[in-house]
Amino acid sequence: MVKGPGFYSDIGKKARDLLYKDYQNDRKFTLTTYTTSGVEITSTGLKKGNVYLADVATKLKNKNITTDVKVDSNSNLFTTVTVDEPSPGLKTIFSFIFPDQKSGKVELQYQHEHAGISTSLGLTAKPIVNFSGVVGNNLVTLGTDVSFDTASGNLTKYNAGLSLTHSDLIASLSLNDKGDTLIASYHQNVNILTNTAVAAEFSHSFSSHENKLTIGTQHALDPLTLIKARVNNHGRATAHIQHDLSIRTRFSITAEVDTGAIDKSAKVGLALALKP
Repeated sequence: MVKGPGFYSDIGKKARDLLYKDYQNDRKFTLTTYTTSGVEITSTGLKKGNVYLADVATKLKNKNITTDVKVDSNSNLFTTVTVDEPSPGLKTIFSFIFPDQKSGKVELQYQHEHAGISTSLGLTAKPIVNFSGVVGNNLVTLGTDVSFDTASGNLTKYNAGLSLTHSDLIASLSLNDKGDTLIASYHQNVNILTNTAVAAEFSHSFSSHENKLTIGTQHALDPLTLIKARVNNHGRATAHIQHDLSIRTRFSITAEVDTGAIDKSAKVGLALALKP
């Protein structure tokens, strides 16, 4: 794949991943196995409150074509077929959910040295068309994300974003929700050897005048153990530890407390991923 500025979804992604990815307040178990023909099978069980959810997913790669099929506990069948680089820099993705007849979608992604474009079209009589694109280089990226409903003739989404990169620091600014929400984020690598980094994200809603600030950090205690922590201006503090018991086994625990109601019990989430 051609290296470039990425896609619109990559603006602010490093900060979002540090602040929100892997934090798990539920009980989750994942088992991944492989057949002799190379099919990857992943079974997932999730206890969310008093509700138990499960799904089974398969992945098959044949040359540059990847087929993903997943069945969940609600009998929904998710299918995605990805054709990687039928021509340089291009990726084609077909997806649909059975039995939802309106879920079919085709997406084209194209990466260039100085641009990244993604466009999708719903496979219906009057589809929703989405376009996102960025231009830039390894220092500055500017992009937009727009959706148009051909049935109503209205723009259902229009966002814009800017990302600046300098050495080990990435700063981004985006205007989302049709111009109602302003989000600024910051990510910096402090020590690459120990995977130490810090991040912050600030959001402001112009309609509700609500502000939210989240700051966080991560640090690798050793090559097998990573700790993460975050806190926001609403007083919620969260810590996460993940430890690789072996090359194919990862155990994670997350705890969250409301510092404004310290007498309440902390929310604790557990996750175990096995790849025999």
